[in-house]
Parts: sequence; structure tokens; C-alpha cells
Amino acid sequence: MKRSLSITASLVGAASLILLAGCTTDPSVETPAEETSEETSSAEWFDQELFDKQNAERSVVPEGPAEQPYLQTINAEMRDTAEYASEGAKKLCFANASISNPWRQTGWITMNEQLKVLQESGAFSEMETRDAKDSDDTQIADIDYFIAEGNCDGFIISPNSTAAMTPAVERACATGKPVVVFDRGVQTDCAVTFIHPIGGFAWGIDTAEFLIDNLEKGDKVVALRILPGVDVLEQRWAAADKLFDEAGIEAVDYFTGADPAEIKKIISDELAKGDVQGIWMDAGDGAVAAIEAFEDAGKPYPVMTGEDELSFLRKWKDTGLTGLAPVYSNFQWRTPLLAMEKIFAGEQVPTEWVLPQSPITAEELDDYLKRNEGMPDGHYAKFGGEDLPGYPQVWQDRVIP
Repeated sequence: MKRSLSITASLVGAASLILLAGCTTDPSVETPAEETSEETSSAEWFDQELFDKQNAERSVVPEGPAEQPYLQTINAEMRDTAEYASEGAKKLCFANASISNPWRQTGWITMNEQLKVLQESGAFSEMETRDAKDSDDTQIADIDYFIAEGNCDGFIISPNSTAAMTPAVERACATGKPVVVFDRGVQTDCAVTFIHPIGGFAWGIDTAEFLIDNLEKGDKVVALRILPGVDVLEQRWAAADKLFDEAGIEAVDYFTGADPAEIKKIISDELAKGDVQGIWMDAGDGAVAAIEAFEDAGKPYPVMTGEDELSFLRKWKDTGLTGLAPVYSNFQWRTPLLAMEKIFAGEQVPTEWVLPQSPITAEELDDYLKRNEGMPDGHYAKFGGEDLPGYPQVWQDRVIP
């Protein structure tokens, strides 16, 4: 019997500290404290067609240079961009959801290092950026400001949420200037390209299959979720929940607000009820707190999925637990700028630019730890910026532009 619990107090209290992989939050979102049904927590987000699509894409060999995953594509349908071709350095306007968590901060650093390269080459003069600080209303106002200002040659938008941002993105498209959307989508296809890794269902499949392969029927998994209502996160859990159910794995899920203290309390409470064999996370922040709860209770380490954030990778190595680090490819922050360079050159780009999304396995763990030696715990191992000018110093120092 699966159930879903929400921890409203921690969600609201930690709004400014939410550590969300590949996603941002609206601090106004609250979840009823009472238990909710499986039908409302996962089934309503399950999309069989999209599940099948992303499942198939997991096994596709990406096209493009192996050493440049941020330029690779999966099953791309190309779009002509000749209408946007023009000479001279362009001004970009970037409406960003936020830089409120380590995943977004890592990407933001990488994006700015990529921008320096393209400024030096003469592709872009500047990128004016407005940070919505996880607010739909602020981001809508930011996009409308850029439109009214009238000085943008092209728009880059990383949406705070899907439905709320759709009209504003459509208004940007109506200017006739190229629009690139990345990270999370909107409910319109007016953008020249939508850039994202394979997606939430792929994450859910990767992680659930790993746990199922390493557990027995009837084993218990505690799923730690950031917050409700964000499509890519809901899809991660919808896929995993379906597969756990089919495999006979008992799964109980909680919304944590990404609060390490709340995560530790949840795990401690579950361990007090009985053995927990697995931990599933829809984002790796707080993974160390979950592991520490097992240590505090003197219990064997669980089979666990976290993320490619270094805090989890290092704890995984130190403990020797059976783990997997799913990835929501952070290197995607380079791709919008490189896509804009192609668009203004009149080169074709994918209508939907699907980037590779491959988990870090136990066999790869040592390699990725070595590659990221000296990086802070909040850094993401597959950030893809090793060839940029500021590497490694700006990422080590967390120089946030």
C-alpha cells in the first residue's frame, strides 16, 4: 500500500533554502498535511506515451561529438532558422527562474563562462539577465520588461513553472525575435527550440529499475521528494511509483522541502517502525542526511539513489553502500547560448533538443570523483565545463556572477 505524506512546515520554512535539482519552486506552494491518495500523488502525472518515449530514448546513442555532450542530440527533428540569420554581435535577454540551489548555481557559473567565449568570438555583445527568485509573477514581469524594453535580439527563458509561464513565452515569441526555452517546458511550441535532458520519466525508470534489481519483493523503499506540482519532479515519481508497484516493492513517499533535518527525522521515524531497505530521491540534495539517519540508528546502509551532486558521491564512496547517481544533465546550461549562436548564423537546430542523461554507476564513481577533485560538495559531477576558460577555479570558488 503506497501513501504520500507532505511536510508543510518544512516546505514553507525552507523556501529560501530549497535545493532542487533541475527545477525551481514557488514558495507560495503549500500541500495539505493530511495523507493524500496514490491517485492524486502519482497517477495524475503519469503519461504512458511520454513514459514510453523517454524509456526508448534512454538506449539511443546520441548524435554529436562525444567530448561535447552539451551539443549532442537524441532523435532530433531539425528546424530551419534562415529567417533569423544576421551579422553582428547580438544582445541576449535571459529570464531565469532562479539561482537558489546548487544545481542552478553550478549551471549559472557554466553558462557565464560559455558566454565569455562567445563574446570574445563576436557572437554576442551582452546577456541581460533577470532572476525571478522562484516566483512566477516576477518571471512574467521580467519577460514583459524585456519585451517592452525592445533591446533584445533574442530571448532565453528557463521557466519557473510550466503553465504559468506559457502566455509570457508566447508574448516573447510574438516579437518575431528567436526564443529558446530550456530546463523545463511550457505549453506552447512557439520557441525556436526547447532544450532539455531526456526527462523525468527517464530518471524515474533509471532509479526504480536499479532499486528493484537490488531489492527483494516486499522490501520497503522510502521516497524523499522535494515538493509537489513541478512537472519534471512529478514525472520522476510517477514512473518510479508505477514500477515499484509492479515489482511488489512497498514504497512510502514524503515531501521534505529539501530540509536535511526533516529528511533525517523522516528516515529515523521510518526506521523506528521497522527495516528500510531502499531510499529513492527525486533530487540528491539532502542525501547525506538520509544516510546519516541510518548511521545514527545503527542500521545497515540502504540501497540508494541520489544524484550527481558531489556530497552524495563522496558519501557513497565513503560508506560503500549500493548506490546510483541519476543525472539531470547540468551541462544543458551551455546549450542555449550555443543554440542562439547557430540560430543567428542561420543554421538548423533541433525543434526539441534532447540531451543525453546517463546516471553515474558504481563502476564510474571513482572516475567522476577524480575528475571533480577540489570541487565543493554542492558541485555537480557532470557539469560539462572542463574546457571553459575559468576551469577549475571559478567552480571551486563558487564565483556566482
